[in-house]
Amino acid sequence: KVYTQCFTAQKLQSFGKDQQPPFQTGSTRYLQAASTNDQNQNGNHTLPQNSKGDAQNHFLRIPTSEEQKIINFTKESKDSRSKSLTSKTSRKDRDTSNICVNAKKHSNHIYQISSVPISSLNNKESVSPDLIIVDNPQLSVLVGETIDNVDHDIGTCDKVNNVHLAIHKKPDNLSASSPSSAISTETLSLKLTEQTHIVTSFISPHSGLHTINGEGHENLESSASVNVGLRPRSQIIPSMSVSIYSSSTEVLKACRSLGKNGLSNGHILLDICPPPRPPTSPYPPLPKEKLNPPTPSIYLENKRDAFFPPLHQFCINPKNPVTVIRGLAGALKLDLGLFSTKTLVEANNEHIVEVRTQLLQPADENWDPSGTKKIWRYENKSSHTTIAKYAQYHACSFQESLREENERRTQVKDYSDNESTCSDNSGRRQKAPFKTIKCGINIDLSDNKKWKLQLHELTKLPAFVRVVSAGNLLSHVGYTILGMNSVQLCMKVPGSRIPGHQENNNFCSVNINIGPGDCEWFVVPEDYWGVLNDFCEKNNLNFLMSSWWPNLEDLYEANVPVYRFIQRPGDLVWINAGTVHWVQAIGWCNNITWNVGPLTAFQYKLAVERYEWNKLQSVKSVVPMVHLSWNMARNIKVSDPKLFEMIKYCLLKILKHCQTLREALVAAGKEVLWHGRINDEPAPYCSICEVEVFNLLFVTNESNSQKTYIVHCQNCARKTSGNLENFVVLEQYKMEDLIQVYDQFTLAPSLSSAS
Repeated sequence: KVYTQCFTAQKLQSFGKDQQPPFQTGSTRYLQAASTNDQNQNGNHTLPQNSKGDAQNHFLRIPTSEEQKIINFTKESKDSRSKSLTSKTSRKDRDTSNICVNAKKHSNHIYQISSVPISSLNNKESVSPDLIIVDNPQLSVLVGETIDNVDHDIGTCDKVNNVHLAIHKKPDNLSASSPSSAISTETLSLKLTEQTHIVTSFISPHSGLHTINGEGHENLESSASVNVGLRPRSQIIPSMSVSIYSSSTEVLKACRSLGKNGLSNGHILLDICPPPRPPTSPYPPLPKEKLNPPTPSIYLENKRDAFFPPLHQFCINPKNPVTVIRGLAGALKLDLGLFSTKTLVEANNEHIVEVRTQLLQPADENWDPSGTKKIWRYENKSSHTTIAKYAQYHACSFQESLREENERRTQVKDYSDNESTCSDNSGRRQKAPFKTIKCGINIDLSDNKKWKLQLHELTKLPAFVRVVSAGNLLSHVGYTILGMNSVQLCMKVPGSRIPGHQENNNFCSVNINIGPGDCEWFVVPEDYWGVLNDFCEKNNLNFLMSSWWPNLEDLYEANVPVYRFIQRPGDLVWINAGTVHWVQAIGWCNNITWNVGPLTAFQYKLAVERYEWNKLQSVKSVVPMVHLSWNMARNIKVSDPKLFEMIKYCLLKILKHCQTLREALVAAGKEVLWHGRINDEPAPYCSICEVEVFNLLFVTNESNSQKTYIVHCQNCARKTSGNLENFVVLEQYKMEDLIQVYDQFTLAPSLSSAS
């Protein structure tokens, strides 16, 4: 099937083949040109029912005179070639053990981290350059330079290589290793020569000739090369080249050149790139002695340490998948008692609690109910109760534990009298059914009226970990997403588990242990999530939706590094973007948690990638990335070129889509009615496939008359009614407003250059 989603910021082709999408990942990249046949990686394309002619072909930029010379030279020399040199890049090996902490490994594989002075974070080797974020209530922030290694897959080349382009058929046994590594069934090969210089028109002004849209020469997708490999058909209209540096006038002019044939079914143009997929395991594999790395931990002594800028930089550094900030509550004098079970009951005893019924097991093991086989699947049944009732269970569980402890002491006294009998009983206990426990999760603390004291206490935190901050992408969504840009609380008894997962849309996470008990954490770096996804598939589990608890022995055999550490009361755990993690309570404790989105290219890139992967997995993206991107363009100034290009590229694709779709609807005689949008209104999603719907909403006639507004995306609407006769099209934004936002969103000068 064809991957045809309009907002594929990583994968989408633009009008001009001179545009290189800024989202590219993977340890190996193959540069491929579009096939002249209407085929994708799985077979034949299926044209949308409203498409005419060759809507699947993209607009090609008219080559310059210099590029035409290159094309002619390439054509003449094409037949003499018998082999192609496929450019490859290898993923940079992350040595997760090189961190600024000292660790002592104990027999139970839990590392004791020695104290690290906060001033040591000034080390340039372990801390990236400062990302300056101004936190002000006006949600206007100027972002400074991002970290050097914000994404090891989006790099810059040191020089422009001389390349010679040739089109060759891709061998059958050659497969792409990443979502963005393949474009069609033909491979665009590069041959390094001394004769030819290829430079596309999509070169960022800020990067000179050293980088093409933030990518090195390995990822170069030249428009000239596409002209070599494709024979434009008569239906293709040679159009002006548009890029993220084109004005809205140029973009809309290109859209109008399309005519009716340029509209595909629900998308801007039919994409021929393959869908995203999980990454392969990093190569070369880590040696066995590095599979239990020490956890990066920072010890705070006072408030000044907590607000020390390098602490922020250390946490958002992609080299650190997790950071434990020890003693945060004490340094900031946080009143954790406001989040205790007793206080919660006194404040809102009838507040709803989601309860997960689980089996009590050792933290590093997961057995089937019979206790005979280690498995990945974890039984996790859901129900609901109130804070008051769960608090009662909390107290009863503690009293029962005390009673069991007294009985255990009595058994120890009798051990010497009947050692063999006790040993037999112990063996039977290991095989007996596990004890059932209940974990209270997803307790919503977003209501400022109900939880005013609790939420006010969290404003003492540094800006980069606050629930609301101008430097937090999620603060620009414009409405509350429960548990993400609002606080949630968990109430746990010993053995309570939060199964393995990545955060929604790969955003960062903040977790503070209220106590009085501890929690044990297991963490795997983001670039190994594909390996865990494979394990889930082998065990008939869905990585995104199922409840699973990894087998540590399997991960060790697969050379997957696992961070393992204890979170004590008052400790803050920072989970970096895309990090996989699972947690088990050691004692009775409460935890508060929420998500944060740093203003970095690394965070935005991972969020967009997961946004697209969710579509293919039929999973709703909790964060509406298109809606968020437009709000970011309205609210912030970005000086990081990579982040700017990613956001601007998204705006470009959506602006094209809105204009093309609107004109096609009008040309077909379908009236577009103004609907508008109110403040704090959630982003609309399709009621059928649950993808985000931006600006043009397809609403059934019945729901429109009843003012219930059941939204459909264009694709689902046409499946229901081919000519849309049963639907009304509502418009939420004026094109003039979108044009203004697009034009005004420009690359801001960095603070250093401005000064």
